[in-house]
Amino acid sequence: MATDSAPTQIHNIGYRTYDGPRLGRAYARRSLFSQSLRGAYGLGRSAKSKVLPMVLFAVMCVPAAIMVAVAVVTKANDLPVQYTRYAIFLQAVIGLFIAAQAPQTVSRDLRFKTVPLYFSRPIERADYVLAKFGAMASALFIITGAPLVILYIGALLAKLDFADQTKGFAQGLVSVLLLSLLFAGLGLVIAALTPRRGFGVAAVIAVLMVSYGAVSAVQAIAFNQGSPGAVQWLGLFSPITLISGVQNAFLGAGSDFPGRSGPGSGAGAVYLLVVLALISGSYAVLMRRYRKVGL
Repeated sequence: MATDSAPTQIHNIGYRTYDGPRLGRAYARRSLFSQSLRGAYGLGRSAKSKVLPMVLFAVMCVPAAIMVAVAVVTKANDLPVQYTRYAIFLQAVIGLFIAAQAPQTVSRDLRFKTVPLYFSRPIERADYVLAKFGAMASALFIITGAPLVILYIGALLAKLDFADQTKGFAQGLVSVLLLSLLFAGLGLVIAALTPRRGFGVAAVIAVLMVSYGAVSAVQAIAFNQGSPGAVQWLGLFSPITLISGVQNAFLGAGSDFPGRSGPGSGAGAVYLLVVLALISGSYAVLMRRYRKVGL
């Protein structure tokens, strides 16, 4: 039986082309960098996500504040720790920070298959890797550089020698910059190898922290066995001892190697080359990892 049908209507819903500014790759890269940097400290995320990075940031800064207070009250002639040594003493805190935040920075994109969405916009593989690498390195530089700023301000308040403190502060900043780039590169490479955050956390801790314990133990054995010359070369096999060796050779830091047998300028040059090679190599590995956008 035939039924009446409603008359067909055409509605103009006002589709128009976009006439505004097209911000392009640079804007997308800056946005991704900003979002990743904020995410490293839990900003823009849930309150639970802010707890660990903020606690670790406080743990990094509180000892510096205490040292400053003691130096001011006791009118000390110098700070109790060198600027270049501060991050080495608190390496466990830095290791926990990068272990927690590197997988958060890249593993979530891999796990939830959101990488192709990034590349659906005017952004290329190099932009993604550069933004993530820069954000992680910047987050590390903030958490390692902030205590040095506290120490420096405290030293000036304690009326310590301005020239000496400024030189030490500059050397400390160079040191934590190298540390931030190295740790960010290694942490991101390890985290990008698996979409599972838990695996990434464990692997980062193993590479950055367990390796330091193993190398330190072997260095102590070599020194006790009468091979002090081997101590400096064994330091090439751990990220922390690499930074420590560069500091000792070029930044006026004391050595914490067994017997204080840190690398001289010759061996120090090898240390510096290895650090730079690891940084550039980490970037290259990340570029290769993100060659396929459909990860």
